[in-house]
Amino acid sequence: MKILIISVKIIDSLSVYNGQVKSIFIENGIIQEIADNISHKADQIIEGQNLCISTGWIDMRVSPKDPGYESKEDLTTLFQAAMAGGFTEIVTLPNTKPIVQTKEAIAYFKGFANNQLIEIHVAAAVTKNCEGKDFTEMLDLRNAGAAVFTDGEHPIWNADILLKTLQYLAPIDALLMNHPEEQSMTMFGQMHEGIESTMLGMKGIPSTAEELMIMRDLKLMEYFLGEDVPENQNSKLHFSTISTEKAVELIREAKKKGLPISCDIAAHQLAFTDADLKDFDTNFKVNPPFRSKNDIQALQKGLKDGTIDVIVSDHNPHDEEAKNLEFDMADFGIIGLETAFSVANTYGKISIEQLVEKFTNNPRKLLRIPEISIKVGEIANLTVFDPTSDWTFTTKDIRSKSKNTPFIGKELKGKSIAVINKGKVYINYDKK
Repeated sequence: MKILIISVKIIDSLSVYNGQVKSIFIENGIIQEIADNISHKADQIIEGQNLCISTGWIDMRVSPKDPGYESKEDLTTLFQAAMAGGFTEIVTLPNTKPIVQTKEAIAYFKGFANNQLIEIHVAAAVTKNCEGKDFTEMLDLRNAGAAVFTDGEHPIWNADILLKTLQYLAPIDALLMNHPEEQSMTMFGQMHEGIESTMLGMKGIPSTAEELMIMRDLKLMEYFLGEDVPENQNSKLHFSTISTEKAVELIREAKKKGLPISCDIAAHQLAFTDADLKDFDTNFKVNPPFRSKNDIQALQKGLKDGTIDVIVSDHNPHDEEAKNLEFDMADFGIIGLETAFSVANTYGKISIEQLVEKFTNNPRKLLRIPEISIKVGEIANLTVFDPTSDWTFTTKDIRSKSKNTPFIGKELKGKSIAVINKGKVYINYDKK
């Protein structure tokens, strides 16, 4: 297939064309020409006002639901949602049924993605059934293609397990990803603990539950490294979906010490506070919960100064049976693949260049994926987007099988226009 992208601003810190407006010609999945004007005939032409282009976006936290929970999402609808959101690569959590803890489970995802535009990076479980009690065969799983190791939606509550996992993964240079939550403090919690939870009469989830786990893990990292902290290491421990002001401070200080750590936030954490739960809408029920304005400001500052490395969708689809219930009975989670970039662009308060880094180069570095760039001869793994467009998110924009999102009817800024990968293209705009 021949693809011509006309007059797009290149946003790629690794490219010599960074910041320039160029046209790009792609043939057979390879960038063949980058120039001011290109006259080649093409099977697909992409053009529009205020368009930008970057290397393909990566979402480092997606709950696939398939296999086991296909009523919520299957891999076909998952890929449609990812492409609509501007992603060409996703990291899938292991919390499926069965749990991703065998070579066959990894092969299931890899096999499905073989002839698809989307590339899957499979996260395998650290412990059997993600219960935190006994190790999986991580070395075998790594050899089978596991990209990272995590218990996904479940924190690694056992300190000895986490320490030994750091020791076990170090020789194979694999990333350990942990969701920071001290579950003994969050049991039966429904929302952020504060004035709003008290007024609504719901049990709160305290910020301390997140911060205690981060403190523990940082201390274990220091113990693992010993007295001499090597410089310029890849991140060995990644905190996924942090949400509090203190969490940002802890990670910022640890990075200053040189600890090989990293973190991400879910895009939706920038958009809402606990005050938005006053109507008991279960679409606002997420974990970690929406917190305070001060926490949002701390997240924005962390994005700007580089403390927060990555933005994720934390895409967690649920059907009506799991959400159309009393608040305390509903499941945690919202869909986010279609909105992650737009929400981060609307509420993140950082430059488009910084934002793109958190969807492209930073995830690739953490996942140990070879760097790619927008240059002639490079494989075309690209996202075309308009960072300036104002639009309203509606149910018509949802490609996921589930509809659990608080963003329906919300005005957002910035939108993916097209994705290109593996010689395939997906267009996400009206070409009339």
